[in-house]
Amino acid sequence: QVQLAESGGGSVQAGGSLRLSCGLSGDTLCMAWFRQAPGKEREGVAVHVDNGITDYTSSVKGRFTISKDKATNTLHLQMTSLKPEDSATYYCAADGSREAGNCWESSRYKYWGQGTQVTVSS
Repeated sequence: QVQLAESGGGSVQAGGSLRLSCGLSGDTLCMAWFRQAPGKEREGVAVHVDNGITDYTSSVKGRFTISKDKATNTLHLQMTSLKPEDSATYYCAADGSREAGNCWESSRYKYWGQGTQVTVSS
């Protein structure tokens, strides 16, 4: 059983920074941050594989950094140079397994955080 506890988020002006955190209990191969804006489909933002490999959707590359603190078992998403189009509810997700596969596939994620709102004003 995997449990997730998100923190962070909030409101910031364009160009600002925010950091999201997700405390994890349990074992997992893939972890990721997804986001969903009103009227839009959920999209993957960044993924972290347990071996340290990370990847990002093109719109956030160079601005966002996903990392995992193994000492505290916490997943972070450092967001810089925020844009109004980054505004969304952000969700932490964990697959809760060790099965190989594509960490971008949302269907592999069994465990989801409650979501945290990020609002970027222009």
